[in-house]
Amino acid sequence: MIRTFFPEDRVGRSLTLSTMAFALSSGAFYTVSTLYFTLVIGLGATKVGLGLGIAGGAGVLASYASGWLADRIGAHRVQTVATALNGLAMLAYPLASDAVVFTLVACLTAVMRSASGTSKQAMLARWYTGPERVVVRARMRVVTNVFIGLGTLAAAAALLTGTAVAYQAAMTASGALLLAAAVPLARLGSRVPELPARMAASAEGQAADTPPGGPSPLKDRTYLASVACNAVVAVQFGLLTVGVPLWVASIGAPTAVVSVLLVLNTVVVAVLQVRVSRGVHDVRRAGIAVRRASWLLALACGLYALAGYGNLIIACVLLLLAGLAHAFGEILGEAGGWGMAFELADQRNAGAYQGLSQTGYAIAAMVSPVLVTATAIEHGTVGWLALAAVFVAGGTGAAAVARRHRPRATSAPDAPAPAGASAKAR
Repeated sequence: MIRTFFPEDRVGRSLTLSTMAFALSSGAFYTVSTLYFTLVIGLGATKVGLGLGIAGGAGVLASYASGWLADRIGAHRVQTVATALNGLAMLAYPLASDAVVFTLVACLTAVMRSASGTSKQAMLARWYTGPERVVVRARMRVVTNVFIGLGTLAAAAALLTGTAVAYQAAMTASGALLLAAAVPLARLGSRVPELPARMAASAEGQAADTPPGGPSPLKDRTYLASVACNAVVAVQFGLLTVGVPLWVASIGAPTAVVSVLLVLNTVVVAVLQVRVSRGVHDVRRAGIAVRRASWLLALACGLYALAGYGNLIIACVLLLLAGLAHAFGEILGEAGGWGMAFELADQRNAGAYQGLSQTGYAIAAMVSPVLVTATAIEHGTVGWLALAAVFVAGGTGAAAVARRHRPRATSAPDAPAPAGASAKAR
């Protein structure tokens, strides 16, 4: 766990410090933002929902565009600027006195958040090679989950106080933390040469990265299929944040169960995500991981549905079992998805490929609340079974894509160890 929070290499440390501040900001923002928009700014729930929906669409478009930009001016530059602008946009929310300004600020925030996520993925793809890519990505996710939890706890003070000043303070802290998250990235940029150029200058010519010039990922059918299948599985994020709370309320179970499930999910991710992620740099193993994840998610859907038929004690037990299956499905699906996203990509256009991968996740995040409510919440058991079938279809498709994959003949071979001690010491 210590190595997770304090990696040995400069890139890993800078990304970790930035992720800590970014996740603290996210935890605080998610906790107070809806109440801030409605109670403090005075916007109606419909206007908030519409504005955030439009912003979500802008974020989807930005995911791919920022990957393309990262290939041309540098992923760490894109991430630094995007993180700083995200912080400034967050600080601009107090100026959003009407729906139009609110939507504009929300769009800027969503675009910069998407650009930051894509460029981080591109940095990992360029700096690390082979199995270490997925393991480092898993460590970043552990850091994210832990510090989002800490940010949520800190922002709870604003909820307990319940005043406009407290909400404004929490929102201001969210923006300030994002500005702080840009600092280690900016310092990294001044110390480390542009990664593609550094790799291309390798005396051995065995670069894990080469300057942009490869094919567009939009023409890569294998990668498109991988993104589509993994996006289907990624719809599961809407289960825990939207579907489960609504389902718990509808079946009369204690609402405290929702908090227990969230804590359970965080613990499973923190303890097991890195361990589960080892070995999925092999594309076929990554596909198998996604397929197993889809089975676990289908099992979770079945258990959630059964919780609606028992008494209070049985319902709580089934909900906990469902949450456990869900958490294991989540970490397996994430690990397999990362492995496929990294290893199926043409490293000559790493940014564009990772941008397309992030676009798939962004679309899943935008669609999942609607899909989950339209199936499980609206139709009960039948809806849960339909959702289970969707997950199995996505996981089966991902495994089929991985099974048919053939190594890319034109891809540059992995460097001996750009992520190893000798390369990191440069």
